[in-house]
Amino acid sequence: MTAEYVLRSLLMLFLALLSANASNWLYLAKLSSVGSISDEETCERLRGLIQRQVQICKRSVEVMDAVRRGAQLAIDECQFQFRNRRWNCSTLETMPVFGKVVTQGTREAAFVYAISAASVAFAVTRACSSGELEKCGCDRNVHGVSSEGFQWSGCSDNIAYGVAFSQSFVDVRERSKGQSSSRALMNLHNNEAGRKAILSHMRVECKCHGVSGSCEVKTCWKAMPPFRKVGNVIKEKFDGATEVEQRKVGTTKVLVPRNSQFKPHTDEDLVYLDPSPDFCDHDPRTPGVLGTAGLIVATV
Repeated sequence: MTAEYVLRSLLMLFLALLSANASNWLYLAKLSSVGSISDEETCERLRGLIQRQVQICKRSVEVMDAVRRGAQLAIDECQFQFRNRRWNCSTLETMPVFGKVVTQGTREAAFVYAISAASVAFAVTRACSSGELEKCGCDRNVHGVSSEGFQWSGCSDNIAYGVAFSQSFVDVRERSKGQSSSRALMNLHNNEAGRKAILSHMRVECKCHGVSGSCEVKTCWKAMPPFRKVGNVIKEKFDGATEVEQRKVGTTKVLVPRNSQFKPHTDEDLVYLDPSPDFCDHDPRTPGVLGTAGLIVATV
């Protein structure tokens, strides 16, 4: 075993430990509520946040309960989508909540990052539309008469605010590392793919107005898809995820398909770096890999 090999192994372990902290904010789902936050010191005591997320918490204290709901939403949707799989998103009482599975650059980690980024954007947007937050409300940029002839009215979901908050809060760990490592690039790509699963499936909802239910006047607004739809989309991307590697193009480091015969991935696809564990047998060295013993698979 050469000194170069040992150094490379230690470097990979160090990068893995750095990435492990990136999803620790999901531990907020273990709390019953963070809505009682009344001072900035409380942000310091929230487990799972890195220092830059603590700073965001202090600036946006009232948003943190929506973030907590987003964390729970991500866990619930992950467990629904993988309910019949060998790895079924079982959680631990420690951090990271999904165990060391998310510290490896696997398909499973890609899904966790994508669904987590999407869930924060979704939960914060929903809090805006419901009037829970003073910092945001409905999207007032959508107004007037549409090209189809209906009147924009009602409360359009302010997805721009939710996405922006998700980008600042969820992506902060990767951006603080300068986006130099392949794992940071993977996480950032999958985070954005998760948010695009909402943006690409925004829909128009309408209400008719007129005598006896006629549609003399139709008012419409933009709404997010149900989160189950978002989960379905991201799960499809998981099944078709692209194995990638880092290459330098000019002065920029990018992720490209490991197999040159595969077509390049899009911004909406999931990418991964490492093959997944077998998941059949319990691995005591890897918390979160509980094996399939005793697992009950639903039948149709």
